[in-house]
Amino acid sequence: MTTFFIKTFGCRVNQVESQALLEQFLNSGAVPADSFETADICVLNTCTVTHQADKDVEKQIRQILRRNPHARLVLTGCYAAAHADEVRQKFPQAEIVGKYDLGKTLFHTDDICWTVSGHEGHSRAFIKIQDGCDCFCSYCIVPYARPVKRSKPLKDVLKEIDALERKGFAEVVLTGINIGNYKCPQTGADLAGLCRHIAQMEGNFRVRFSSIELQTVTDGVIEMMHRYPARFCNYFHLPLQAGCDKVLKDMNRHYDTSAYADKVKELRARVPQIGIFADVIAGYPTETEADFEATYAFIKQVKLAGLHVFSYSPRPGTPAAALKQLPHEEIKRRAEALRALDKELRAAFAASLVGTAQDVFVEEHKDGRPHGITSNFQPVVLEASTPVHGLVRVQITRAEGPICFGRLQ
Repeated sequence: MTTFFIKTFGCRVNQVESQALLEQFLNSGAVPADSFETADICVLNTCTVTHQADKDVEKQIRQILRRNPHARLVLTGCYAAAHADEVRQKFPQAEIVGKYDLGKTLFHTDDICWTVSGHEGHSRAFIKIQDGCDCFCSYCIVPYARPVKRSKPLKDVLKEIDALERKGFAEVVLTGINIGNYKCPQTGADLAGLCRHIAQMEGNFRVRFSSIELQTVTDGVIEMMHRYPARFCNYFHLPLQAGCDKVLKDMNRHYDTSAYADKVKELRARVPQIGIFADVIAGYPTETEADFEATYAFIKQVKLAGLHVFSYSPRPGTPAAALKQLPHEEIKRRAEALRALDKELRAAFAASLVGTAQDVFVEEHKDGRPHGITSNFQPVVLEASTPVHGLVRVQITRAEGPICFGRLQ
């Protein structure tokens, strides 16, 4: 009997793909190994978004080669794709397999459509609806690793959501490399078109978008959120990366701060109590101290709900990697300042919800209390000792820092 080990690095898309691989292995009769040391096949679903991601992957490869040298080692994902020649030189024992060749290579099937029936270890379900990006932001290596844009057929997405809802998942997250570029290969439906079909589905569940680029937040998508607030979460993770027009241009981001602020204003006008979070990069090579201060001020001005802060990391082969890099300590200082601002923003957003009623998805129970998230992605602790599950209506009574507390209505 074949035993397997899967290790996932990086983003939600990789996590969904690994879940699909897990299910495929199980369907083929293979069984999970206790660890990579006892597996017949080790699959590493890799990431290369930062230098640290590369180091983590290479550390795992070396461990497997040293402690389980007879295992079949399969590398897939962005690190394997973007650095294939280098990987072959460093680790000739490893097989590099593209994501869309895994079915043929591992299971003798034509393709893996990345459909899942659950999500191991998660209370929310994640569905991959799209893959690939051709934006080529100057700092980003993803388009080199995933250059081909693909979308899952609309009917398959609906079928997958229906199956997950029937299994009891009350929240489904639509994910992809650039989900705003979704386009059904059979009907031509865009993301708004997909949402129109999701809105008409039966069942008690809600849908959350993963990170989505500013330019792809169309009027149609906003209209669906406005018309069907119970079905679509009032939440966006809207990457900013910099709050300075000069740096945005250097990054090849294709929008300016005015466009970003206008989109935020529009979203708040159309979608009540929306939580808008953003990625931001600290220490891009051309970012001066004045540029950084402009980014800091802009974020405070638009009053985002929170940040995901990245310390800039040069990715080989990208235009930004050829530029003169800022000192590590300067990048660290700016990142720490932005993370401190993130704490302020999250606390302010939590405080703004006190006195409101929110639909909370209970994810877990800790210390005898239910913990969950609101539709707008606010963490909530319920002041209740009895277990509750799924979606519940909660009155927010107080906030402590970034956490809200509430009671069942």
